[in-house]
Amino acid sequence: MEKVESRGGLALAAVAATLLLLPPPHGAAATGPESNCTRSCGNISIPYPFGIEPGCYHATGFNLTCDRSYRPPKLFLGDGTVPVLEISVSDSTVRINSSRLLYTAETGVSTVNGTWGRGLPAGGPFFLSESRSSVALVGCGTQVDVRGADESGLIASCTATCPLDGSQRIVVETGSACSGVGCCQANIVLGYDTYNIQINKLKGSAYALTTSVYLVDRGFKYTEDMSSIYGLYPEALPATLEWVISNGTCSSFRDTLPVCQGMTSVCHEGPYNVANRGYRCGCADGYQGNPYLVDGCQDIDECSSPDIYPCYGDCKNTPGHFICRCRTGYYGNASVPNGCKDINECENQEAYSCYGVCVNFPGTFQCQCPVGTYGNPFTKGGCTKIKKSSSSGLSIGLGVSGGTLLLLVALFGPLIIRKFRQHKVKKMKEKYFNQNHGLLLQQLISHKADIGQRMIINLKELEKATNDFDRARIVGGGGHGVVFKGILDLHVVAIKKAKIVVQREIDEFINEVAVNHRNVVKLLGCCLETEVPLLVYEFVSNGTLYHHLHVDGPVSLKWDDRIRIAIEVSRALSYLHSAASMPIFHRDIKSSNILLDDTLTAKVSDFGASRYIPIDQTGVTTAIQGTIGYLDPMYYYTGRLTDKSDVFSFGVLLLELLTRKKPFIYRSNSGDGLVSHFATLLTEGKLVDIIDPQVMEEESGEVQEVSTLATMCTKLKGEDRPTMREVEMILGNLLVKKKQVLCNTIANEYDRVECVTTESSRQYTMEEEVLLSARRTHGEGRKQRSCVRRYTFHATEYVKIFKEAFIANVLVVQMGILSKKGDAFHSRKTSQVSCHYFLRLNHWARSWWWNKSFAFSTWCALHNSQNQAAKEKNDEIEIFQPKSWITFAATNIQEGRHR
Repeated sequence: MEKVESRGGLALAAVAATLLLLPPPHGAAATGPESNCTRSCGNISIPYPFGIEPGCYHATGFNLTCDRSYRPPKLFLGDGTVPVLEISVSDSTVRINSSRLLYTAETGVSTVNGTWGRGLPAGGPFFLSESRSSVALVGCGTQVDVRGADESGLIASCTATCPLDGSQRIVVETGSACSGVGCCQANIVLGYDTYNIQINKLKGSAYALTTSVYLVDRGFKYTEDMSSIYGLYPEALPATLEWVISNGTCSSFRDTLPVCQGMTSVCHEGPYNVANRGYRCGCADGYQGNPYLVDGCQDIDECSSPDIYPCYGDCKNTPGHFICRCRTGYYGNASVPNGCKDINECENQEAYSCYGVCVNFPGTFQCQCPVGTYGNPFTKGGCTKIKKSSSSGLSIGLGVSGGTLLLLVALFGPLIIRKFRQHKVKKMKEKYFNQNHGLLLQQLISHKADIGQRMIINLKELEKATNDFDRARIVGGGGHGVVFKGILDLHVVAIKKAKIVVQREIDEFINEVAVNHRNVVKLLGCCLETEVPLLVYEFVSNGTLYHHLHVDGPVSLKWDDRIRIAIEVSRALSYLHSAASMPIFHRDIKSSNILLDDTLTAKVSDFGASRYIPIDQTGVTTAIQGTIGYLDPMYYYTGRLTDKSDVFSFGVLLLELLTRKKPFIYRSNSGDGLVSHFATLLTEGKLVDIIDPQVMEEESGEVQEVSTLATMCTKLKGEDRPTMREVEMILGNLLVKKKQVLCNTIANEYDRVECVTTESSRQYTMEEEVLLSARRTHGEGRKQRSCVRRYTFHATEYVKIFKEAFIANVLVVQMGILSKKGDAFHSRKTSQVSCHYFLRLNHWARSWWWNKSFAFSTWCALHNSQNQAAKEKNDEIEIFQPKSWITFAATNIQEGRHR
């Protein structure tokens, strides 16, 4: 909007900006919009003939500008100065924000002239709507006059006086139309593209310091927010412009209308007072849509909108119209309530071919033969008298016998039917039980002690637990089934009822009963007596990670809880990928599938999309399943499911924990998703732009490492991502660093490591097995003080493991525990801690220590003695060098062989 300054210092803001709206040449044809045009800006739709890109609008003047620097983007007319609020093709209107004209009494000038619409060219497509517009003045002691551009005559005028009580509140009535005290309002009855506006100060009258004049929509009501003597009024208010599509008239283009497209489009003349008038297009009666497009006007189905097109009978839609008639058996006007009356067919029986006894009913009638006759009452003479015969006794006997038989059927029929149904249900249960491998599952339970407490539950128990699967018991569900809450053996359980059944899923379900991990929702039992097996899980009552993380307000889950939950989920996935009896790929890891108990312990749930992978395979090609935003792109494009697919989803989960952004809807300003945008910010060192502010306040140096790990997990190629086992170890060591893990003194009786960590409880028994199998002595009574257990390994394999550890700087260097100095690592404290981490590395290589038996005494015993000597000298200890230490390890292995 444009601001006008008077010579006396009075400020006038013009309502419309320069729009350059030249009409098209006479008879110009429109070819219609291109197919790739932008049709919305922010929350505003852009219908043709308007458009943004060249070729997307009808002609100059209908071009728009979408400024995407605003949030949400804003739409402007022409070159981008007049804000657009709404565009209506059916009304041929555009709602804009119309700026005010300001009068300041302090200047001493009594009259100010201004122009509205000075940027609109004469004869252009836009003009102020004469049926929707008014001039409004907010102030007092002033008068406003509105004239046309040629000053030919007064179009509208109003005067506002000041309150007599000297009140500072100049608007007496707020929330309603102006009363003339403090504000006034007058309708504009002629629509032009330009107006001359004059503001006059009333002589000898009190006045307000400032007066604002608006050209606004009719019916505007002043509110309490506008009642201010200091002029703190809105800078702009909504106004409505009308437009015409072209110069000329409908009659001049009667033979060739290039703009009004289709058989159902019609032409309407523009207002008579507008220069060059122009014309508009509209849809014919009974049609709606965009008349400027081919087939843009579509038939209105009046029968589907009874509130707009009432019909109280039978409604039939026809092209452009509809037919409303009374139902059969009624007559009258079906368009009004109670307009249809019942036809009494019995008053004119012959007209309805009834030659018997007629009985009228609402909407119909009944015709039957008189008593003592039989036949067809709809034909004349069709009813015949019944003759008496000697066989009446036989008829009576047959009647009595038939009645007795019917009585017996009535008495014993329900019992027979019930028995038959029970037998049928029993057979069906047996069929489903065998079909769902119930016998195989029974055998599995009888031979595996670790799942001995699991059980097969019959359908009757589950029906009782869920009140016959009452819908009020539904607590959740998803794409794979519905979850009911029930009480079984005085315990609250979750019962999952799948939507579909696939034979492969039944076969693989047998393996799920062997899954047992504290961070995986525990499968308590199953029912195989239905077509789709019912699964009974432990009930986790504290909701999902999604609902705990994405809460309204700035404070969500604590950072410590988020890290711990991430570690627990990584452990569960690592277990499913490697430690389970058969590897399981979850395929749908997301925050809504992570349940939290009352202590916020994470439990992975919803295995409806999971796949069991044979141990000798690394992946499988399958149909795409998962959630957009979390789905591995390589799996999406190739259909190849691997363990790295879960790694990608877990990486997205880490990003969600870091940012509190929802991956399935997040889009950056440039249109990037959460994964690519996060990676870009990490590369540019601008993580603070996306990390949750709560995390930035609570974290203690872990965000950079977790961010790097999340980016590694979400790399495009699966081979570039770490395994879940590696992810678990990195997160675990991050927690070790966070809690400042300290190694305790070594026990005298046994060679062991006791490290203080917050996550000492593990789900695997592997380390305990290593401890039991690796305890050796090198002679009676010999006790070596060592912080590393002895293991039995093949020498060459052991050297290979430690070479990989040094090359990759696995875990130890990752955690920053050791400091690098030349080729050696120096730290007095880390000798004990590093032993623990290489123990974890040995745990990875557990396939070797079951094989050849060579006693391996590590360097720690030697180190302890050196440590003591250096301690007396108060000197730094050289822990080890890679080359010399590997040689030392190999030498000890060979000595162990000779022993």
